[in-house]
Amino acid sequence: MATPARIEPRPAPLVLGREDGLRLQSGPGRDLTFKITGEQTGGAFDYSIVEVAPHGGPPLHVHHIHAEAIHALEGRYKVRIGDETFTCEEGGFAYMPAGLPHAFLNLTGEPGRVVLLYTPGGAHRFFEEYGPLARDGVTDRATLAAVFARHDMTLLGPPLTAD
Repeated sequence: MATPARIEPRPAPLVLGREDGLRLQSGPGRDLTFKITGEQTGGAFDYSIVEVAPHGGPPLHVHHIHAEAIHALEGRYKVRIGDETFTCEEGGFAYMPAGLPHAFLNLTGEPGRVVLLYTPGGAHRFFEEYGPLARDGVTDRATLAAVFARHDMTLLGPPLTAD
Protein backbone atom coordinates (compact mmCIF):
# COMPACT_ATOMS: atom_id res chain seq x y z
CA MET A 1 0.00 0.00 0.00
CA ALA A 2 1.39 3.38 -1.03
CA THR A 3 1.96 6.05 1.59
CA PRO A 4 -0.36 9.01 0.99
CA ALA A 5 1.33 12.20 -0.16
CA ARG A 6 1.78 14.83 2.52
CA ILE A 7 -0.72 17.59 2.01
CA GLU A 8 0.49 21.06 2.92
CA PRO A 9 -2.04 23.57 4.17
CA ARG A 10 -3.24 25.77 1.34
CA PRO A 11 -2.14 29.40 1.77
CA ALA A 12 -4.99 31.73 2.61
CA PRO A 13 -6.16 34.29 0.05
CA LEU A 14 -5.13 37.85 0.85
CA VAL A 15 -6.43 41.23 -0.28
CA LEU A 16 -4.79 44.42 0.99
CA GLY A 17 -5.32 48.14 0.62
CA ARG A 18 -2.76 50.55 -0.79
CA GLU A 19 -1.00 51.21 2.53
CA ASP A 20 -1.49 47.76 4.08
CA GLY A 21 1.19 45.16 4.66
CA LEU A 22 4.18 44.44 6.87
CA ARG A 23 6.23 47.64 6.98
CA LEU A 24 9.97 47.16 7.57
CA GLN A 25 13.01 49.40 7.31
CA SER A 26 16.23 48.93 5.43
CA GLY A 27 18.16 52.10 6.04
CA PRO A 28 17.46 55.82 5.84
CA GLY A 29 14.85 56.55 3.17
CA ARG A 30 14.49 52.89 2.21
CA ASP A 31 11.32 51.45 3.71
CA LEU A 32 9.66 48.26 2.51
CA THR A 33 6.03 47.25 2.69
CA PHE A 34 5.75 43.51 2.30
CA LYS A 35 2.38 42.93 0.74
CA ILE A 36 2.88 39.21 1.27
CA THR A 37 5.68 37.13 2.78
CA GLY A 38 6.90 33.60 2.36
CA GLU A 39 5.10 32.69 5.57
CA GLN A 40 1.83 33.60 3.85
CA THR A 41 2.61 31.96 0.48
CA GLY A 42 3.70 28.57 1.71
CA GLY A 43 7.31 29.59 1.09
CA ALA A 44 6.75 30.45 -2.57
CA PHE A 45 7.68 34.15 -2.64
CA ASP A 46 7.84 37.57 -0.94
CA TYR A 47 6.42 40.66 -2.67
CA SER A 48 7.23 44.15 -1.43
CA ILE A 49 6.95 47.80 -2.43
CA VAL A 50 10.13 49.65 -1.56
CA GLU A 51 10.58 53.38 -1.05
CA VAL A 52 14.08 54.24 -2.26
CA ALA A 53 15.78 57.44 -1.08
CA PRO A 54 17.18 59.87 -3.66
CA HIS A 55 20.58 58.50 -4.74
CA GLY A 56 19.97 55.50 -2.45
CA GLY A 57 20.10 51.76 -2.82
CA PRO A 58 21.43 48.60 -1.17
CA PRO A 59 25.10 47.62 -0.97
CA LEU A 60 26.55 45.15 -3.43
CA HIS A 61 25.58 41.68 -2.22
CA VAL A 62 24.73 38.17 -3.36
CA HIS A 63 21.84 35.90 -2.38
CA HIS A 64 22.83 32.25 -2.20
CA ILE A 65 19.25 30.95 -2.13
CA HIS A 66 16.86 33.72 -3.15
CA ALA A 67 16.36 35.02 -6.67
CA GLU A 68 15.28 38.67 -6.79
CA ALA A 69 13.36 40.74 -9.30
CA ILE A 70 13.01 44.51 -9.36
CA HIS A 71 10.29 46.47 -11.17
CA ALA A 72 10.83 50.24 -11.24
CA LEU A 73 7.58 52.07 -10.42
CA GLU A 74 9.03 55.56 -9.85
CA GLY A 75 12.56 56.72 -10.50
CA ARG A 76 15.46 55.75 -12.71
CA TYR A 77 17.87 53.08 -11.53
CA LYS A 78 21.37 51.88 -12.17
CA VAL A 79 21.29 48.09 -11.74
CA ARG A 80 24.35 45.88 -11.47
CA ILE A 81 23.94 42.15 -12.05
CA GLY A 82 27.16 40.16 -12.02
CA ASP A 83 29.73 42.23 -13.93
CA GLU A 84 27.16 44.05 -16.09
CA THR A 85 25.44 47.35 -15.44
CA PHE A 86 22.04 48.37 -16.80
CA THR A 87 19.64 51.29 -16.51
CA CYS A 88 16.02 50.71 -15.54
CA GLU A 89 13.70 53.56 -16.37
CA GLU A 90 10.21 53.77 -14.85
CA GLY A 91 8.42 50.59 -15.84
CA GLY A 92 11.73 48.76 -16.31
CA PHE A 93 12.37 45.31 -14.88
CA ALA A 94 15.45 43.33 -13.85
CA TYR A 95 15.86 39.75 -12.68
CA MET A 96 18.79 38.77 -10.48
CA PRO A 97 19.21 34.97 -10.20
CA ALA A 98 20.53 33.54 -6.95
CA GLY A 99 24.31 33.41 -6.93
CA LEU A 100 24.95 36.62 -8.92
CA PRO A 101 26.23 39.74 -7.15
CA HIS A 102 23.83 42.65 -7.55
CA ALA A 103 22.79 46.09 -6.36
CA PHE A 104 20.72 49.02 -7.57
CA LEU A 105 20.86 52.79 -7.16
CA ASN A 106 18.16 55.45 -7.54
CA LEU A 107 19.83 57.86 -9.99
CA THR A 108 17.39 60.68 -9.32
CA GLY A 109 17.23 63.41 -6.70
CA GLU A 110 13.67 62.36 -5.88
CA PRO A 111 12.37 59.44 -3.80
CA GLY A 112 11.68 56.37 -5.91
CA ARG A 113 9.57 53.25 -5.59
CA VAL A 114 10.23 49.72 -6.78
CA VAL A 115 8.59 46.35 -6.45
CA LEU A 116 10.91 43.64 -5.12
CA LEU A 117 10.01 39.99 -5.53
CA TYR A 118 12.02 37.27 -3.81
CA THR A 119 11.70 33.56 -4.46
CA PRO A 120 11.61 31.39 -2.48
CA GLY A 121 9.87 33.39 0.20
CA GLY A 122 11.36 34.35 3.54
CA ALA A 123 13.63 37.25 2.56
CA HIS A 124 11.60 39.57 4.77
CA ARG A 125 13.33 38.04 7.81
CA PHE A 126 16.60 39.67 6.71
CA PHE A 127 15.00 43.12 6.77
CA GLU A 128 13.53 42.49 10.22
CA GLU A 129 17.10 42.12 11.51
CA TYR A 130 19.03 44.45 9.20
CA GLY A 131 16.64 47.42 9.18
CA PRO A 132 17.05 48.48 12.83
CA LEU A 133 20.85 48.34 12.52
CA ALA A 134 20.81 50.45 9.35
CA ARG A 135 18.41 52.97 10.91
CA ASP A 136 20.63 53.23 14.00
CA GLY A 137 23.60 54.08 11.79
CA VAL A 138 25.54 50.85 12.40
CA THR A 139 28.35 50.83 9.84
CA ASP A 140 30.65 48.16 11.26
CA ARG A 141 31.20 45.89 8.27
CA ALA A 142 31.68 42.75 10.35
CA THR A 143 28.39 43.30 12.18
CA LEU A 144 26.47 43.93 8.96
CA ALA A 145 28.18 41.07 7.11
CA ALA A 146 27.15 38.70 9.91
CA VAL A 147 23.50 39.66 9.40
CA PHE A 148 23.83 38.98 5.68
CA ALA A 149 25.46 35.61 6.39
CA ARG A 150 22.68 34.56 8.79
CA HIS A 151 20.24 35.05 5.91
CA ASP A 152 22.20 33.13 3.23
CA MET A 153 23.72 36.24 1.66
CA THR A 154 27.18 37.76 1.41
CA LEU A 155 27.86 41.49 1.72
CA LEU A 156 30.36 42.24 -1.05
CA GLY A 157 30.81 45.99 -1.12
CA PRO A 158 29.34 49.45 -0.77
CA PRO A 159 26.27 50.75 -2.59
CA LEU A 160 26.66 51.69 -6.24
CA THR A 161 27.65 55.18 -7.29
CA ALA A 162 26.15 57.17 -10.16
CA ASP A 163 29.42 57.21 -12.18
